[in-house]
Amino acid sequence: MLYVDFRGVAPHRVLLGPNGSGKSTVFDLFAFLKECFDYGLRRAWDRRGRLRELRTRGSDGPIVIEIKYREPGYPLITYHLAVDERRGSPVVVEEWLRWKRGSHGQPFRFLEYKEGLGRAISGEKPDAQEKRVEIPLKSPDLLAVNALGQFADHPRVAALRDFVTGWYVSYLSAESARGQPEAGPQERLTKDGDNLANVIQYLAEQHPDQLERIFHILRQRVPRIERVIPDTMPDGRLLLQIKDAPFSDPVLAKFASDGTLKMLAYLVMLYDPQPPPFIGIEEPENFLHPRLLPELAEECRAASERTQLLATTHSPFLLNALRPEEVRVLWRDEEGYTRSERALDLPGVPEFVDEGALLGHLWMEGQLGVGDPLVNAGAPTRPGPRRRRA
Repeated sequence: MLYVDFRGVAPHRVLLGPNGSGKSTVFDLFAFLKECFDYGLRRAWDRRGRLRELRTRGSDGPIVIEIKYREPGYPLITYHLAVDERRGSPVVVEEWLRWKRGSHGQPFRFLEYKEGLGRAISGEKPDAQEKRVEIPLKSPDLLAVNALGQFADHPRVAALRDFVTGWYVSYLSAESARGQPEAGPQERLTKDGDNLANVIQYLAEQHPDQLERIFHILRQRVPRIERVIPDTMPDGRLLLQIKDAPFSDPVLAKFASDGTLKMLAYLVMLYDPQPPPFIGIEEPENFLHPRLLPELAEECRAASERTQLLATTHSPFLLNALRPEEVRVLWRDEEGYTRSERALDLPGVPEFVDEGALLGHLWMEGQLGVGDPLVNAGAPTRPGPRRRRA
C-alpha cells in the first residue's frame, strides 16, 4: 500500500525497512516505468497482475506516477502519468509534460494526452505561445512520450524517453550468470545478469584497462581469484571460466560460488565505462560475506558520481558504511500506507552519528525509532517530529 513522495533524491540513496514496508514496491516502480517504455504499458501491466494487484488495497481511481527531472541546461521538467483500467485493459487516462521557461510566469504543459488523444508543442525549447499540434495515438494504452519521443522534432520528449529506457534495474541472479549464452559482445548486463560472459567479452575487446581494474578489485574481494576468461566454444556458445591463482586450469563459472559471481556482476555493473543514468540494486548483500559489504557501499558511492543509484537493504553491515543523508527508512502506518523519512531527520540520529555511532548498530538497537520489524511493522516507537504523508 504505497503513496510515497521522495523529494530531493540524492545520487546515492539506500532504502531501509522491514519486510512489507514497501521497499520492493518502490524499487519495482522504476522497473514498471522502464518496461512501459521498452515493451509497452500492456505487457508491464499484465506482468504485475493488472489493476487489482497494482493499486493500493481499498483505494480507487487511477495509479499516478510523477517524476521531476532536469536536463543539463534546461529548466526543471515534471512528467505525470495516470493509468486506469477499462474492461480489463490498461488506459492512459492522463499524461503530460510541464515546465516553466525562465524565472517568471506560470508552468505550462507542452505535451498533454488523455486516452490516446492530445497535443504537443515541438521544438528544442517549447514555449507556451507556440502552436500545439494534435497528434492522435493508435491506442489509448500507448504512452505519448514513448511514441513522440521517437521523432526528432520533439527533442525534449525524446530526452525523457532516452532517460527512462536507459535505466538499469537489476535483479542479478548468480544462477543466471552461470549460463552459456551465444558468443558476442554486449555492452550492458541484462537485469538478471544472464549475459555476464558477453559483457566481459565486450570489456575485453573494447575496454581492457577497465576490465583489468575490475579483476584487480575482484582479487582483493575474493581470495586467490586471478582472472575471468570468456571462451568461445565450437558450437558458438560463450563459456565463462574463473582461474584461481594456485591452479593452472580454470574452473567453469557454473561451479563458482554464488558470492563470487554476484561480486563479479556488481563490479561489472558499477564500473561500466558508460554507465546508465539510473541504477537500481535490490538487496546487494545477498550471497556476499558481511565483511565485503562496506567495500561494496564505497563502490556504490563512487559510482554515484557518474550515475544515480538506488538500493534496498536489510543488512546492518551495509548500513554501517552509509551516511544518514544517504538512507531513507520506510515503514507502514496504522492505515497501512508506506511512510518514509531520511535517517538524517530521525530524532537523535545525527547526535549519535556525531559521537561515532554507526547506522547499522543504531538500527539493530532500535535507536532509529522506526523500521523495527518486531514493532508494528516498523512504525515509530517513540515521539518524533511531525511527518508528512509520504
